[in-house]
Amino acid sequence: MEEPAKLTLYSYWRSSCSQRVRITLNIKGLEYEYKAVNLLKGDHFDPEFEKLNPMKYVPALVDGDTVIGDSFAIILYLEDKYPQHPLLPQDAKKKALNLQAASIVGSSIQPLQNLAVLQFIENKFNADEKLTWAQNHINKGFAALEKLLKEHAGKYATGDEVQLADVFLAPQIYAGLVRFQIDMSLYPTLARLNDAYNELPAFQAALPQQQPDAPSPS
Repeated sequence: MEEPAKLTLYSYWRSSCSQRVRITLNIKGLEYEYKAVNLLKGDHFDPEFEKLNPMKYVPALVDGDTVIGDSFAIILYLEDKYPQHPLLPQDAKKKALNLQAASIVGSSIQPLQNLAVLQFIENKFNADEKLTWAQNHINKGFAALEKLLKEHAGKYATGDEVQLADVFLAPQIYAGLVRFQIDMSLYPTLARLNDAYNELPAFQAALPQQQPDAPSPS
């Protein structure tokens, strides 16, 4: 019997979009080949990578003859093709809650603090303005997520099982803490969730510093 094609993930160690896909792959127990794309060196502008993702962003996933270049699309694809450890509940209301939380991160926070935007802000203004810009948009999104989830959260964001909202939240909270100096005491629900994520091997293995292209500690 022919063996299934091995998954290949094109990733950058510090990319929160790549991190959410790494978490999903880990949760579902899927082995994959890691191919580093160095954003600082401009690897994502290579014509060969553009064939994988016309937007020239990471991540990109190759599964046999299937090529997907968007983290949300990748995760939904993995959810459909590899249904073990499902991330979306059957209950329509709870499913919508997960999609809403994921969309807040994926549409209203992360795009406003990605590398290209921050480089533009720094070049247009200065490095201090870059941090202020990022903190403003992260805090706005975190305030919304705190209100959205505080009445629904159990051990995790929407109950006592890891679901889609958690996959999106964990990398964003990590980035807020490590890169953008966000005061998580303002968001007690999100802070508690972050503590829970820190206990999960699938989340820990996906952390930026655990990736093969992460810089060696000085």
